[in-house]
Amino acid sequence: MQIQVLKSKIHRVRVTQAELDYVGSITIDEDLMDAANMIEFEKVQIVNVNNGERFETYIIKGERTSGVICLNGPAARRVQVNDIIIIITYCTLPFEEAKKHKPVTIFPVDNRI
Repeated sequence: MQIQVLKSKIHRVRVTQAELDYVGSITIDEDLMDAANMIEFEKVQIVNVNNGERFETYIIKGERTSGVICLNGPAARRVQVNDIIIIITYCTLPFEEAKKHKPVTIFPVDNRI
């Protein structure tokens, strides 16, 4: 049996931009991506603390040390600049391996590690 478990989480970062006229995705500072064990084009779930919205998109690599958290395309309608969001990734593991799995969670300060 395979189950989905939390792989990694960027907990409570501030949205710095929302760009409606874009193909779609979330741009994340590459330093935050590295710290959270996330990669470009990985599927993510976004949880908006301000309004309760939950939606999925994929990651685009943002400039290192910029602190950028930008929702692009249709996802830009689900947030406002300065909203606090949680960015979550999951992985699928065999049941016994999942019991031992330890996810990575980071708690940025001012969108930086």
